[in-house]
Amino acid sequence: MELVGYGETYLNGLDATFAALADPTRRAILARLASGEASVTELAEPFAMTQPAISKHLKVLERAGLISRGADAQRRPRKLEPQRLAEATRWLENYRQFWEASFGSLDVLLDEMKTMKARENDTHARADQDKGEDR
Repeated sequence: MELVGYGETYLNGLDATFAALADPTRRAILARLASGEASVTELAEPFAMTQPAISKHLKVLERAGLISRGADAQRRPRKLEPQRLAEATRWLENYRQFWEASFGSLDVLLDEMKTMKARENDTHARADQDKGEDR
């Protein structure tokens, strides 16, 4: 596995991204913003929580670089910033490749074991058959 971007800044960004993604409310906000920018009021609508509570979630997402505020001062719409998600995806991709290779090796081993077991069974069956013919 290649250590891509293995540096303090990169890890701090990933830490903030994964910390932000750890909360289901923040993931839901990101999912909503994937369809377009929205105001705090619009983002708060589906949740049974106060607007200040939603604002706290938005601050976490902003600090992680996952969203940004729009220029409209009255509405202050938020929009998705996909670069941080792309970084997290690249980081996870390394592990996906590792696990696929590991599972591939396991598949080969299991196939070999099945072949050996089938040969053993054939050998035992022939031995049993030979014993029956001797009687």
